[in-house]
Amino acid sequence: MGDERGRHEPPTTQPPEAAARQYRTAELAEAAGITVRTLRFYRERKLLPPPRREGRIAWYGHQHLARLRTIGALLERGHTLGGIAELLSAFECGRDVGELLGMAGAAVTVPWTEEAAVRLTPEELADRFAGEVTPENLATSLDLGYLGVDGEEIVHVSRRLLDASTDLVRHGIPLAAVLAAGREVRAHADALAATFTGLLRDHVLTGLPPGEDGAAAETLGRLRALARTVVDAELAMAVDRRVRTELDNWLGAHGAAGEPGPARPG
Repeated sequence: MGDERGRHEPPTTQPPEAAARQYRTAELAEAAGITVRTLRFYRERKLLPPPRREGRIAWYGHQHLARLRTIGALLERGHTLGGIAELLSAFECGRDVGELLGMAGAAVTVPWTEEAAVRLTPEELADRFAGEVTPENLATSLDLGYLGVDGEEIVHVSRRLLDASTDLVRHGIPLAAVLAAGREVRAHADALAATFTGLLRDHVLTGLPPGEDGAAAETLGRLRALARTVVDAELAMAVDRRVRTELDNWLGAHGAAGEPGPARPG
């Protein structure tokens, strides 16, 4: 109870931007959309890093708010608090999260993802998306699984997605719109993945004899690459068609219909 009494400002020796990210217990709970009681419960369960203390006052920073949003996103996906504690501990200590998710000893050893994670400080993230790193956008990024928290660092799951998002924002597209598009693309990507995994399940895996784990992994790895080739080609052609249509519409709307347009095949 003592950390709610009195009104103190964060130390003036901190830079203004750091001071602006300081929260007392009640303020952090409000920013995260939870009760003070829930916040204290999370702290008791070691789900949050310890706060900085100034006498009897507990001060929390931006990393604590990000951690609370991560917890909220995991709870919404059906994880228990005990499971979340294990996942966070594994993430921070470098343990194999796959073991906690029941994937230890899986036969398929193909490197299914080629994405490289990117570690960022909150300041580096803010520099990439000037003025766009709002609590709402952070919550959406956490919910989509783009961002995670490791101590005082933020981890983005994919350098390619991070760089693409950065470039889209620099071209004038709001980060909220980029994230909304990312959610829509995720849904379509999941549908495409379901199509190809259905083909593999019905026409490849059913024909493999039991005990051929190595052959299964090798075959699935090759077919995964083919699936990516098909999707990349179809997406490239679809974007090309759409961009040509948009360009023609833009030229027509701006009185440039008579000017030479982009070359068309055939």
